[in-house]
Amino acid sequence: MLASTTFDIPGYEITEHKGLVRGIIVRSPTISQGIMGGLKNIIGGQIGAYTTMCEQTRGQAYEAMERHATQLGANAIIGIRYDASSVEPKGAAVEVLCYGTAVVVQKK
Repeated sequence: MLASTTFDIPGYEITEHKGLVRGIIVRSPTISQGIMGGLKNIIGGQIGAYTTMCEQTRGQAYEAMERHATQLGANAIIGIRYDASSVEPKGAAVEVLCYGTAVVVQKK
């Protein structure tokens, strides 16, 4: 699956627009990530456990978006963006949304 944050793919022509595709994942830290994150929050510094969790969640959201595009018959996604927000009042869970436009492209 070709993918781009821009609205074209150099060397390819868009022949069909399939529509909006998205992948959404809601995830909370594991117990160990929560403990390590809490300790880092007290002493300061980069919270590696949360960084890992967020990166895994972004990857899962991207994969879900690709599956959605495949279901629509697309072979590329353009205009890809991410959005994230806290789901619970205490921020214990994060929602990551990955979205773009599914298209069919062919080499020029």
